[in-house]
Amino acid sequence: MAGFDSIIGQEQIRDHMIGAISSGHVGHAYIINGERSSGKEYIANLFAKALQCSGEGDKPCGNCPSCLQAANDNQPDIIHVTHEKPGSIGVDDIRDQICTDINIKPYSSPWKIYICNEAEKMTPAAQNALLKTLEEPPAYGVILLLTTTMEALLPTIQSRCITLNMKPVKDSQMRDYLTKELGMTSDKADLCIAFARGNVGKAKLLACSEEFDNVRTEALSLLRNIREMEIVDVANAIKQIGEYKFEATDYLDIISVWYRDVLMFKATRDANGLIFHDEIQYITRVADRSTYEGIETIIDAIDKAKKRLKANVNYDLTMELLMLSIQENS
Repeated sequence: MAGFDSIIGQEQIRDHMIGAISSGHVGHAYIINGERSSGKEYIANLFAKALQCSGEGDKPCGNCPSCLQAANDNQPDIIHVTHEKPGSIGVDDIRDQICTDINIKPYSSPWKIYICNEAEKMTPAAQNALLKTLEEPPAYGVILLLTTTMEALLPTIQSRCITLNMKPVKDSQMRDYLTKELGMTSDKADLCIAFARGNVGKAKLLACSEEFDNVRTEALSLLRNIREMEIVDVANAIKQIGEYKFEATDYLDIISVWYRDVLMFKATRDANGLIFHDEIQYITRVADRSTYEGIETIIDAIDKAKKRLKANVNYDLTMELLMLSIQENS
């Protein structure tokens, strides 16, 4: 069973958890805050297994009864909070799975641990119900709230929890993991690292995703030819991208990295530092014909498009406005 040394980066969280276990000063409520796919659930599960481990030496040992149960997802004192509605965690979910259940003593372990993923989806009523438990938790209770949006949690919830913030992982650590552990080539690792921006989980997902390779191919084809394309052809390309099961903002990241390569090459004329160095022919062409202001306008337009999509502005309209800006400025 993997131990705390399997955590890539996040040294401050790892050290805090190891220290809490070794000293016996374990908090009753934690918030693990970080972006999607950053490894919050992996770390929470590892902490829970280590807390319940009855073996000697490094924890989790992987051999004691609790570790063996946890490996098969049937450790009765590690509870994962679930919810039927995909967009929210309701008051009944919290009352039934945490507030009421926590009053029952652990079956066989020193702790009773609750892992609530997507905690930002808790309704105000659900958070207020949880607040009562956080104010007077039983000695054996540990609640782990995993969230991507700290601001969605009530200040009163935040004040009663120990907050552990996930931080971007260094490129060198990610590269070692992708090349040595996953056997990826250096070029592909660098590409995934550029898009993942310090998020190991996202880098791993991109590395193993055929969708990513397909979307990357589609995006690069569009960027090479967009200046000469008719608006109807651009619209069809946008529609094609929309059919992939891929985050639109990740698609925009591909475009953003490509134009940042254009800007870097225009300024330095050095291809060595480019992420898309195999696109040097096209990057040179765009760099030579574009102004610095035009490239920066495109990069700004990409950032605006991301914000619009996050605000649920119409996908087709957002993408068409972006493509028009790229056509006008490249």
